[in-house]
Amino acid sequence: MSVLVLIPARMASTRLPGKPLADIAGRPMIVHVAERALASGLGRAVVATDSADVLEAVRAHGLEAVMTRGDHPSGSDRIFEALEALDPDGEVEVVVNVQGDLPTIDPAIVAAALKPLEEPAVDIATLGVEIGREEEKTNPNVVKIVGAPLGPDRLKALYFTRATAPWGDGPLYHHVGLYAYRRAALQRFVSLPASSLELRERLEQLRALEAGMRIDVQIVDTVPLGVDTPGELERARRILSA
Repeated sequence: MSVLVLIPARMASTRLPGKPLADIAGRPMIVHVAERALASGLGRAVVATDSADVLEAVRAHGLEAVMTRGDHPSGSDRIFEALEALDPDGEVEVVVNVQGDLPTIDPAIVAAALKPLEEPAVDIATLGVEIGREEEKTNPNVVKIVGAPLGPDRLKALYFTRATAPWGDGPLYHHVGLYAYRRAALQRFVSLPASSLELRERLEQLRALEAGMRIDVQIVDTVPLGVDTPGELERARRILSA
């Protein structure tokens, strides 16, 4: 299948302004993400941004970037605009959305997101990691997957929540917000209005489930470090300077 990896990047982060260009080991954070997305071997990797500074920084490092509008409500809307601009003839079959604040992500994890799409009935694929730390089970910032097991490393997503769920004995899974969309699924998703559960939980993927779309989850071993705060930025710097 033809795959395009897109990395949305905007400068208007509230907790860490300008973070796509934050220096990590001599290169902007967004460049690290783009390099790792390209190293996944899935194919072309392009940064989709609303900032001329980000565009120039990415291109200065020999990587691809495309300008998008500044008024998109979500990264999904941004990558759909980028997809239409980069592939107007509709040749790309699958779009992988890699968040632009994952500078240490393992390229193998990016590639793993495609595995659930081997099942034709799956519209969207994403990633999960079994929660090992007790405090994460009750942390609302750790999004949990409620899913039906399809095998030792696969779930069919039934719900996503910030609450501790499901109840009872058994593993809990941390959702990793990296998605692989069939092109038609992405087009349908961005055409839908925000759903009631999406607004209540503040979780965009619930829109797809409420609309009857199927999301399967590939279980991986590691939650990639997301950089949203100065402390997380310093941690990424230590990791990538080692």
